[in-house]
Amino acid sequence: MSPYKPHFSISEEDALEIGVEAWTYLLPLILMEFTRRVMTNVETPDSITLRAPIGSFSHASRFPDATFKDVVRPNADTLYSMLWYDVETEPLILTAPDSPDRYHVLPLMDMWTDVFACVGTQSTGGTGGRFAIIGRDWQGNLPADVRVIRSPTAYGWILGRIQANGPSDFESLRAIQGQIQAVPLSGRQTPPAIDPAVDMKTPPVDQAMELPAQEFFALAANLMKRSPPHASDCAMVFRLARIGFVPGEPFDLSKAPLVIRQALQLAAPEAKKRMLERGMARRLHRDGWVLPAVLGVYGNEYRSRALTAYRGLGALPPTEALYSSALADGQGQPLHGRNRYRLHFPNGQIPPARAFWSLTIYGADQFFVANPIDRFAIGDRDALKLGADGALDLYLQHESPGPALKSNWLPTPAGPFSMTLRLYVPRPEALDGRWYAPPIERLTCT
Repeated sequence: MSPYKPHFSISEEDALEIGVEAWTYLLPLILMEFTRRVMTNVETPDSITLRAPIGSFSHASRFPDATFKDVVRPNADTLYSMLWYDVETEPLILTAPDSPDRYHVLPLMDMWTDVFACVGTQSTGGTGGRFAIIGRDWQGNLPADVRVIRSPTAYGWILGRIQANGPSDFESLRAIQGQIQAVPLSGRQTPPAIDPAVDMKTPPVDQAMELPAQEFFALAANLMKRSPPHASDCAMVFRLARIGFVPGEPFDLSKAPLVIRQALQLAAPEAKKRMLERGMARRLHRDGWVLPAVLGVYGNEYRSRALTAYRGLGALPPTEALYSSALADGQGQPLHGRNRYRLHFPNGQIPPARAFWSLTIYGADQFFVANPIDRFAIGDRDALKLGADGALDLYLQHESPGPALKSNWLPTPAGPFSMTLRLYVPRPEALDGRWYAPPIERLTCT
């Protein structure tokens, strides 16, 4: 019997406001579910699409390209190793690679998109080992040599990354990828099950964002049987009960009172509008760049969590990677491929990262856009040319800037675009705000 009693004596204003909060709160869970469905609905692992049956790793053989649409804003810095797990009935034994000299991270993400554990260079020294991922309520005996990681949700995602210094480096990473393994405690793998009803063509982010209200809230309530709210979500759970939504219990919007039905039908478009217009709570702005105040672990910053899921599903915590994003130049004008831009780093102000840094460009749909030199990111592992004074200029434009500047050129789409500057294992001056990205200078408008 549920301890929460629905309260239908509610005003239209309150019902709409709770509906907006509910959609924002639940979006990451819905988006993770659609991503999980698409990425695990295959019979064997695929190194190109990075899809694999649940419980199996898919190891990338190359960087994603413009055809990759499963996860928004991928990077072109690392080779991904992905696994979706299910630890409801038994633990999963994860083996991490012994590679202390090569940056890598295996972040474990629950179905609410919170990174609850990391294994790798920064967190465990990169020296490998075995880890038992166990369910919330699992009890039993484990091998003596494993370290225990308890997953808050039955399903979860490991979105591993291994530093790759360009295509010529791919082959050398095979041995590291080969060390990354996962097997159920019993040693018995569940046979793959293909669901023909899963939409394998529409990007998961589009499936989640366009889901009708009745299906959205019904699915969310059902998913919360295996992905319960975090302990810190108690206040939100109480607010949801006011519209008759109880985690883990069936929710049928068609049977709700009229005031609730109308409010939740209006909630999705209003929530989307607020999320995209207002952005993340307490985010930091400077010279066109946006630096999220929270990332990877969100607490009760639900709008920040929702926007990150929409714009960068799988984001790492700041100690692993710092993400500055730009949709506008230094004058506040939206970035567009009809313009030419320059990003100038003075001597001594090149991005401070202990591992490496990169700048990546995305089209309006948040995915890579094909370009004639197949370059989607540029950074310190490229053969960049510095000025005589030690400064670095990056040229961001649709057409080539010419042979002399080609080494520092990052092609832009013909239309609107955005950028993300990533610092992997950022130095203290980047984390505490002493260093920040310079303004994006618009050179000409064509």
